[in-house]
Amino acid sequence: MQAEMKQFAIRCLALAGLLAAAGWCLPAWAYTAYVTNERDNTMSVIDLDQMKTVKTVPVGQRPRGIIMTKDGSEILICASDDDTIQILDAKTLQVIGVLPSGPDPETFALHTSGNPLYVSNENDNMITVIDVPARKVLAQIPTGVEPEGMAVSPDGETIVNTSETTNMAHFLDFKTRKMVANVLVDPRPRIARFKHDGSEVWVSSELGGTVSVIDAAKHSVTHKIHFDVQGLRAESIQPVGIAFTKDDKTAFVALGPANRVAVLDAQTYKLRKYLLVGQRVWHMAFTPDQKYLLTTNGLSNDVSVIDVASLEVVKSIQVGRLPWGVVVSPK
Repeated sequence: MQAEMKQFAIRCLALAGLLAAAGWCLPAWAYTAYVTNERDNTMSVIDLDQMKTVKTVPVGQRPRGIIMTKDGSEILICASDDDTIQILDAKTLQVIGVLPSGPDPETFALHTSGNPLYVSNENDNMITVIDVPARKVLAQIPTGVEPEGMAVSPDGETIVNTSETTNMAHFLDFKTRKMVANVLVDPRPRIARFKHDGSEVWVSSELGGTVSVIDAAKHSVTHKIHFDVQGLRAESIQPVGIAFTKDDKTAFVALGPANRVAVLDAQTYKLRKYLLVGQRVWHMAFTPDQKYLLTTNGLSNDVSVIDVASLEVVKSIQVGRLPWGVVVSPK
């Protein structure tokens, strides 16, 4: 039986080679990335098999935050200057509806169940909670001044919001929607990200130049991660995006105008490497298999592709002007 299976596999490979030589395109296990271009009011569509932008889609004014619904059928975009969240069909890339986001939506996070959606409203110091299928507001929760980052714990029990001017990470109970803790961090906190095991929340502070590591159970800062890039002034190092590998062993931090992504041992908090990417690196997203990490580079108008295994930048892909957010889905 093993010999027969081996011969069958060899014949399949040979057939695939013949079809490829004849010009036939076999289905590829590739991914598609979607990038919001804040200045162009567009979304770039990147084919990661070809490693190039294949389409540009008009969207609302000043698009920033972008995520996909849990089933991958819809793309949600914060159209900040339209004070709404647009819903795009992932197949047709057409706008099929809007969500009542509250004023100036910038970032958001879906509950681990896929619903509801938590939106930071920078202009009125609120978090808007939205029932996505029903397209209606469930609640508005007061938070700190200029709310920014949103995160949901892996178990779905805790919501975290950062406030840029209050300089805090706010912890909310999912069921009661009440604030349970306020944790002081360094100036202008931007992004909050839970580890996959839920033990820690990492918060990037753009003006503080640091990442605060918060014990998710005790609501206390246990470590401060500092960055020092040779040849750069401290004020050029402005942490924003954070991403963890699935095993929580490696963390990536986008350092803004430093034009670098810091690679950290997420267990010891020690720096492993700096990766030179495009100008003003902002947000990041893994491909589902975590083979690649994509970064949006706002001033060079491109996306850098990082090979996660080798920790090398392998490609730069041009997109629209001032790319802000990025999400990746199966093709």
